[in-house]
Amino acid sequence: MLKSLHGKTVIVTGGSRGIGKGIALRFGEAGLNVLVVSRSEADAVAVAGAIGPNASGFAADVSTPEGCAAMAESAVDRYGAINVLCANAGIFPAAKLAEMTPADFDRVISTNLRSTFLSVSAVLPALTAAGGGRIVLTSSITGPVTGYPGWSHYGASKAGQLGFMRTAAIELAPKGITVNAVLPGNIFTEGLEGMGADYIARMEASIPLKRLGTVADIANAALFLASEEAAYITGQTITVDGGQILPESLGALEAMA
Repeated sequence: MLKSLHGKTVIVTGGSRGIGKGIALRFGEAGLNVLVVSRSEADAVAVAGAIGPNASGFAADVSTPEGCAAMAESAVDRYGAINVLCANAGIFPAAKLAEMTPADFDRVISTNLRSTFLSVSAVLPALTAAGGGRIVLTSSITGPVTGYPGWSHYGASKAGQLGFMRTAAIELAPKGITVNAVLPGNIFTEGLEGMGADYIARMEASIPLKRLGTVADIANAALFLASEEAAYITGQTITVDGGQILPESLGALEAMA
């Protein structure tokens, strides 16, 4: 139990579904005040309702300075402070290079990478006023470590987050603010439910632990990085992928039998 987090305030962007929803729910269980941020107010409010009275929903487009400023202002107005930012907002539409348009590329970079910068910038005054805090980014193994056809724009955005993280961690360390990232592997979310059992089985076959990750697996890593117990960790990544990036080929997994 990370007792150091009880009563603090966290903002979770992209918090209405998937990994973001899992993070919001887990932080609520740990006793934090949670501002669930989504482009859809109804979706954000629904997640906040599932958390309980210490949570609320807020609608914002975090790819815009105005949306991020309003988000930060709302958190301070409702809870008096901001102690943790979980910058999780992201999209992953597929488009191979031969078909990808500049608009496709810009949309992914704006939602995934630009929003990271804007969210951090918006909460920085409140984190500084609180005497320090935690910033946890949701990156991915795709981009920083691996690649996948159709996701060159997504991979670029996720690798870019880590480049941003390392310099931000240096700049913000004197303020007592740490910046770290979680790198999820294949995680079972709403987006996979309609893909069918055969698809999921093929994905599981490439993972040494032989299962997809859960949103709770990611949320628990984020919770640790947000805690006082992780106060001496900054500019680092935690890969949560069931060992997916370890084998050099599927043959390495077959050799386990």
